[in-house]
Amino acid sequence: MTLHLTPTQLHQIQTQAERTYPEECCGLLLGQRDRSGNKLGNKQVCEIYETPNAWTKEATAELALQIPAAQIAQGAKADRYWIDPRDLLKAQRYCRDRGWTVLGIYHSHPDHHAVPSECDRVLAWAEYVYVIVSVQQGKAQDVRGWQLDSAHQFQPEELLITEMDLPGHK
Repeated sequence: MTLHLTPTQLHQIQTQAERTYPEECCGLLLGQRDRSGNKLGNKQVCEIYETPNAWTKEATAELALQIPAAQIAQGAKADRYWIDPRDLLKAQRYCRDRGWTVLGIYHSHPDHHAVPSECDRVLAWAEYVYVIVSVQQGKAQDVRGWQLDSAHQFQPEELLITEMDLPGHK
């Protein structure tokens, strides 16, 4: 239950989070699972795949049909993110060509802690790891990993930052 990132990858996420402040940034974690394929096992990020935050009024309206409005009401890019399904499909194809998979999603919490919100929990997929970056006053601070348990509640996921960048990883 460990997500392995390089210092370069962590820096890339933090830089994107600072660049998009005061809005949330988002993107995908592409890479490989341990050989057992166990979703709870070790995961190595091979590439950070930045995506634009596609949260719009239309996304709010679409999600309101599926999720109680109180959980997403008045959502804006400052406190919500959305990855366009076309970007996700493009990333999945990119992974397939390299023998990788989408391991998870990262996003930022401007002026909030690196802890999942209720909206994050409701929209989360159990097979993904979620990395959240707290950005306080435009500066990336805390970075934490999370994974849903069988009761659809977030539990901490260990993030291991390797000391050396691995060849072939971005």
